[in-house]
Amino acid sequence: MKVILLEDVKSLGKKGEIVEVNDGYARNFLLKTKKGVEANSKNLNDLKLQKANADKVAQENLEAAQELGKKIEAGKVEVSIKTGEGGKVFGSVSSKEIAAAVEEQMGLKLDKKKIQLKEQIKSLGTHNVPVKLHAKVTAELKVVVKEEA
Repeated sequence: MKVILLEDVKSLGKKGEIVEVNDGYARNFLLKTKKGVEANSKNLNDLKLQKANADKVAQENLEAAQELGKKIEAGKVEVSIKTGEGGKVFGSVSSKEIAAAVEEQMGLKLDKKKIQLKEQIKSLGTHNVPVKLHAKVTAELKVVVKEEA
């Protein structure tokens, strides 16, 4: 019997796959526990529509991430930090502070988890910070660290 899986089933397949299983296994386990539905023409058509919708949503998300990436790369963010004698820096600039500065100065909502700092910024000057917006989109954000007045 052919069955469309509604969720991942260990050693059988992933959600949305069409698998061939024994009739008893399908009736007594997959259909009863609602882990799958019989692969008839109506259910196959529903699956095709769901996949088309999921592809459309994924494409829209990718385009939105690319648009946001262009805005981020076009602008720059200024962050000030306390310094002592001889330009010695106290503390560092974290991804949380960068995200707050982006929201304040550029008007863009950016999650601090998407800002990929290898380590916190501990020096004055201009730094390029990678921002992962999507699995396929990474933008470079210019962060200018200045002395606090």
